[in-house]
Amino acid sequence: MQFFFDMVLILDSTIRLSIPLLLACLAGLYSERAGIVDIGLEGKLLGSAFGAAAATAVTGNPWIGLLAGVGVAMAFSGIHGLASINLRGNQTISGVALNFLAAGLTAFLGQSWFGRGGETPPLTGPQRLSPIQWPYAAELGAFADNPDNNALLRIPAEIYSELISGQNILTYFAFLAVPLTAFVLFRTRFGLRLRAVGENPKALDTAGISVTLLRYQALVITAVLVGIGGTYLSIAQSAGFTPDMSNGRGYIALAALIFAKWRPWPALLVCLLFGFLDALQFRLQGINFAVVGQVPVQFIQMLPYILTIILLAGFIGRAIAPKASGIPYVKER
Repeated sequence: MQFFFDMVLILDSTIRLSIPLLLACLAGLYSERAGIVDIGLEGKLLGSAFGAAAATAVTGNPWIGLLAGVGVAMAFSGIHGLASINLRGNQTISGVALNFLAAGLTAFLGQSWFGRGGETPPLTGPQRLSPIQWPYAAELGAFADNPDNNALLRIPAEIYSELISGQNILTYFAFLAVPLTAFVLFRTRFGLRLRAVGENPKALDTAGISVTLLRYQALVITAVLVGIGGTYLSIAQSAGFTPDMSNGRGYIALAALIFAKWRPWPALLVCLLFGFLDALQFRLQGINFAVVGQVPVQFIQMLPYILTIILLAGFIGRAIAPKASGIPYVKER
């Protein structure tokens, strides 16, 4: 029975750890479906995390922090759009440049503004986006913690009180964004045009639809989603910004996107898988295994990334990107 309660706690950590990854993955889904390679997701995630934490530290209002996080992501997407759409530059190089810019700029501004080695002041209480407690969650949690109660009833009570209730509002938004993305991309005229601009932009241009406008619209949606992901990272999951706190999540989001073959529901499963492995590695640290004994912490921390490489290398099958992905569109005169 204890195994089920331990699994619920691991799944709770899985959800919390997978949210920034899921939001970044969905963000990349819009831009890549529109034909924009977005290597800069890592930089946007990091920049928005810093913007949200810095604005919250100054104002004390996490909602202003959320707007600041999205605003930073918008600025980065604007730079990426200008370089890749208007100036027809190499989209990969532009994205990599944004990553370097975010890493250096956040550390520099953090040190200049707060003098804490690049970190923002710690956020407490109302400065953070707090978990939402659903009705009767506390009572059911107490019921689940009592070993004298019926074991079969304690499990759903634990699931409700730990998994369903007590999550952050951005967590619920992230999960809602998956079916919403699926609907927008595959059930609306806008989604059809967005997918078409990533496959055959010339056909859309011939029909009188602006390729530039559609790609910028995709980048705006990308900025909103990744901005919310960065905000979650610094003022919901954590209590402030630390240098390089995105920790490669933007790159993992791109890997998850390729593994999911640019589809929202498989993207959710892949992000949850990575979150599960990330949560599991915390549990495995310090455990003595049979034969090998205690495994070094550094090796256990590598496991989620090793699995990502293995999946990409041999288990995803053929993943075909949108045909116009990474190719600047030149309007014929």
